[in-house]
Amino acid sequence: MTRNTFILLATLGSIALLGGAYAFQHLGGMAPCKMCLWQRWPHAAAIAIGIFGLATGRRELAFAGMLAALTTAGIGVYHAGVEQMWWQGPTTCTSGPISGLSTEDLLSQIMSAPVVRCDEIAWSLFGISMAAWNAILSFILAGFWLKAALIKR
Repeated sequence: MTRNTFILLATLGSIALLGGAYAFQHLGGMAPCKMCLWQRWPHAAAIAIGIFGLATGRRELAFAGMLAALTTAGIGVYHAGVEQMWWQGPTTCTSGPISGLSTEDLLSQIMSAPVVRCDEIAWSLFGISMAAWNAILSFILAGFWLKAALIKR
């Protein structure tokens, strides 16, 4: 297969994952948490890199696409770990202790809390959360990008 074939596969993969996230949000009514939104940006970057890479044929862009895919995969691993309570996530989107807060501080924290928490699994398939699926599939996409980068013309 050619470099452009691997770039196209990786780009289409990011389009599918980003499209799936938007479908869950807009068709499925599942609002994304903060970390879910973080995972979308590298896919958008990978799509732009893929389009530019297909248009120019520049090999270096495949490394940039791989970096974007690895970034979203890393965020997905971090998010999945937060969901599994392996480590704490950002305090702005997870639950935490409330001791030592005044009534006013507690009320302020409640009122400013996001609607969707990052430490709750909103959807899973075969026991794997959406964040974990993003990580797994993004690592595969990173492999496509790497293969594209290693192909010599």
